[in-house]
Amino acid sequence: MNKVLIFGAGKVGGTIAHLLHHSGDYEVTVADRDTDTLDRLLARLPVHSISLEASDHTAMLEAFRNVDAVVSAGPYFVNTNIAVAALEAGCSYFDLTEDRETTAAIRALAHNAKLGQIFMPQCGLAPGYIGILAAHLAEGFESLHEIKMRVGALPKYPTNKLLYNLTWSTDGVINEYINPCEAVQSGKTIELEALEGLETFSLDGITYEAFNTSGGLGTLCETLEGRIQHLDYKSVRYPGHRDLMQFLLKDLRLSERRELLKDILENALPITKQDVVLVFCTASGVRDGQFEVVTDTRKVYDRVVHGVRLSAIQLTTAASLCAVLDLHASGVLPSSGFVRQEDVPLEPFALNRFGQYYEPA
Repeated sequence: MNKVLIFGAGKVGGTIAHLLHHSGDYEVTVADRDTDTLDRLLARLPVHSISLEASDHTAMLEAFRNVDAVVSAGPYFVNTNIAVAALEAGCSYFDLTEDRETTAAIRALAHNAKLGQIFMPQCGLAPGYIGILAAHLAEGFESLHEIKMRVGALPKYPTNKLLYNLTWSTDGVINEYINPCEAVQSGKTIELEALEGLETFSLDGITYEAFNTSGGLGTLCETLEGRIQHLDYKSVRYPGHRDLMQFLLKDLRLSERRELLKDILENALPITKQDVVLVFCTASGVRDGQFEVVTDTRKVYDRVVHGVRLSAIQLTTAASLCAVLDLHASGVLPSSGFVRQEDVPLEPFALNRFGQYYEPA
């Protein structure tokens, strides 16, 4: 039985623990600095627990020596400390970060990984599954022209002016809306501003907007550089959301006061478990001498899993990480060092017991 320690007992960390525990193939330990958060999880899930600070290297090292893999489901700024301890303890490391600097630091650590030890950041929905899907759609083209990646986690029943609810990490949302965004234009990797590049589209009779946000491309710009003319990632929201966020972040300059912005959002926007995750990806290029486009689109809704109602963003984020953890354990992924999302073949991911949550219910 694989032993896994999950750092972070919040919405997504608790969901990862829930899925792994009920699979019957993982011995799960959940760590968090907040004992109240741990107690709430333990009240419904019989897993091991430990109170642990990401700044306490000695304590983390002791806890990590007894596991096969460490999963960070904490905010992006704790991940490097956790990865350093995982490297020293000899266990594999997985996280959900969208932060580009954090990913670069973990990639540097992976150069010193032991045989059988992998470091795999960005294992959620976006970055994560969307990169796996995009890389799959890119296969078979003699030359690639463009890949568009669009992902949104949206309330089914929006009730406020932002048309949005907090469905995952507030720190992560703010990071995506502020930090620079990578893209490929005319064959060259460039940086774009978050919240720019506004566009609208319709799907199933519903109108959406999409705009630049940071981190969703993962490592695809580097992987496809020299092979593709245009590549970008945008977050999907209901129309009007971008303008209000731009007012808060730029006009009121709350991008310079992140803690205040976080406090405002968490006290003003309720969470919801009634949501939908929208994934929309297109790839175009030359295949068999013809210019062709292929598209994959899907919607995942909240549902009850093993007796607990999970929001769509909880389920898709956790399922993606659990799937790659499973694929690592079964030898499908590279065996050592840094592993990118585009290293994951889509077919075994889709057939995986956790990856199947991306299919229609």
